[in-house]
Order: sequence, then C-alpha cells, then structure tokens
Amino acid sequence: MTYTVTLKRGEERRILAGHSWVYANEVSKIEGDGGLGSLATVQSCNGTFLGKGYINHLSKILVRIFIRDPEEQDTEELFTERLFRANALRRDLGYDSAYRLCFSESDGLPSLIADKYGDVIVISILSLGFRKKRDMIVRALVKLFSPAAIYERSDSPVLKKEGMEPYSGLLYGALPEKTVIEENGLKLYVDVVNGQKTGYFLDQKENRMALRRYSVGKRVLDCFCNVGGFTLNAATVAKSVKAVDISERALEELKANAELNSLNNVTAECADVFEYLRDARKRNETYQTVILDPPAFCKSASEVAGAVRGYRDINAAAIKIIEDGGYLVTASCSHYMSAELFEKTLKEAGENAGRRLRILEKRMQASDHPALLGAPETEYLKLFVCTVSDKRSL
Repeated sequence: MTYTVTLKRGEERRILAGHSWVYANEVSKIEGDGGLGSLATVQSCNGTFLGKGYINHLSKILVRIFIRDPEEQDTEELFTERLFRANALRRDLGYDSAYRLCFSESDGLPSLIADKYGDVIVISILSLGFRKKRDMIVRALVKLFSPAAIYERSDSPVLKKEGMEPYSGLLYGALPEKTVIEENGLKLYVDVVNGQKTGYFLDQKENRMALRRYSVGKRVLDCFCNVGGFTLNAATVAKSVKAVDISERALEELKANAELNSLNNVTAECADVFEYLRDARKRNETYQTVILDPPAFCKSASEVAGAVRGYRDINAAAIKIIEDGGYLVTASCSHYMSAELFEKTLKEAGENAGRRLRILEKRMQASDHPALLGAPETEYLKLFVCTVSDKRSL
C-alpha cells in the first residue's frame, strides 16, 4: 500500500505553478503506508492528482514531487531519461569539460545534484527517497557517460533536517590522482574529495569570464578567492592580482592553479577578509577592481537581517579602498538575499563609504544552473558589477 497525501484548500497553487515541495503544514491528511522515502501520491483537497514524490515524515518538506503523470513510475528508465535530457541541454549550450549536469528541481530530480569534472562525476543527494535510489542513479550515470569515477559528496548540514547522516565516498570506478578541468581557456585542479561543495564552484564560470573586461591592466583584489576561479580569470589580463582567503589549503591550490597556467602576476595572502579590508584602509592600500564572492551569509529567512548587516559592512569596506572610477564586482549566493534586497544593501554600503555606485551589470548563476520559474530557490546567485566614484567627481 502506498501513501496518499491530501492538501488543505488552496495549497495546490504553488505546486501547479511548478514548485516541487509539499510542506507538512500544508497537508490535511495522509492515508496509507509505505515507509519513509517511499513514493507518495499528492492530491488537492477535492482529489485532483497533483503529482508523486518521495515522502519523509522527518522533514518539514514532507514530499518532493518529481512525477506529474499519474501513470509514470520511479523506474531506472525515468532517471536515465531525465539525466539524458539534462545533459543534452548543457551540451546544446556548449558545455564540455566541466559543468553542472543535473540541478535538482530545475531538471526534474529534486534534491539531486550532479557535477561533471572531465570524466569524473560528483553527486550530492539531499533527500531520503533519492538516497534509497542511489544505486539506480549510479547505473543511469554509468549507462549515459561511462565515467572513470562517480563520487558522492552528500555532506551538507541540511541532511540533519531530513533525518539523514552525511555521506562521502566512491560509488563507482577509481578516482584519478588529479582531476583537471578547463574553464574559460584555463586549466584548474579540482579536489572532489576535499574541495568546497562537490569540489569547485561551477556556478560563477560565466561571471568569471565577464570579470576580465573590468580587469584589463588593473590592480585587482580578489576576496574570498577560494582556489582561484576569479583570480585566474582576472590574471589573464590584469597588471596584478592579490588573492585573499582564510583557508591555507585553498590558497595552496590557487598557487598550483596559477602555476599550471603560467600566471606569475598573482600573490596570495591568508587572512580574514573583514580584517584585511579594514587594515588595507589603514595602510592607504587601494585597488582598481575588487571582487567579493563570500560564502552565504544567511541560510534561512531568520538570518536575513544579520546577513544584510554583513553584506553592507563588507561591501562598504571594499568600496573604501577602490580608486575613483574603479570597479566593485560583488556577489551573494544566498536565495534568501533577493536581488532587490542586495541592491538596496549595496546602495547603503556606498552611502556608508561616502562613494557613489553605478550599476554596470546584474548577473546570475551560469546557465548550466537553470532557474525554474515557480521555484524561486533555484535562482540564488546575484552578482553586481558597479563602478565606484568619489561624490565630487559626478
């Protein structure tokens, strides 16, 4: 026997608009059985079929719908077909060496992330139902791509909300000694075992390329540089690039990546970015382009107020050390920090710094991370490029 989940009156609107998540507090009754992680049918209060997805009573997200046809089942063929279509889109867009192969809800497989780094695929599974289908997912990936290795990095804190234990490990094949990808004509080492997320932040690749036009002949500062995505792209055209991060390991990887590309105009410093920017101001140290790509300052709606203060303070500190006519390239990767709120925060940061900002570009995540209309969580990355001027110069 399987579960049937009936929603309260009016709660079907978001689901009909394309969203996948059914929250426990939106449900009027649950009938049947099947166990945690089993396939459940979701219907409106009048019995209209809305979809099917895996149920988890331990999570606030009770069901994640991914089947909209009442006759369709969660077979290996379904997973293979969804992954094939997801990859076909990326290849049609010109992605080859490294890209997000599957972006969860946006590709009809909620809670599943798959990133392709050459012939290594790294997956992240963030729901119980999909974890139970892990072997099926691996078989589908092997059938489609014949990779050298499939590695799992399901180590997000969000797993606790699903009642799941984190897991990382090799699922198929053998990892090469070094994984090297190509991005924007640059070669980069990717550590899929110890690197951030699945090994590297693929979502900024197109923004990194766009950065080059603001770096030509400039003295550039890259804050929260990680393993050097923005740093290396800037260094292809910049006079010099200073890279700052609090992680010694990340900086060692950055140096290796700079050497791999024969870029000798890069220096790195291990420091807390907030402290570095304050100290740079005291030293009268200035740059012509500053990049801010921090980790998410808020991971829930309750943290937004604190995040606003954090983004405002760090952007103000960066703005103060940018020369007149220089550029601020600044990002937020938190869904809860909307583009409108981020823009307002940047305006306040400019006012606090006594400088004027003009927006040159508003950008989002790379197109291998498509945003699903109706599911705002899938549009999470904001990047603004601003020119910074002294008030008297305008």
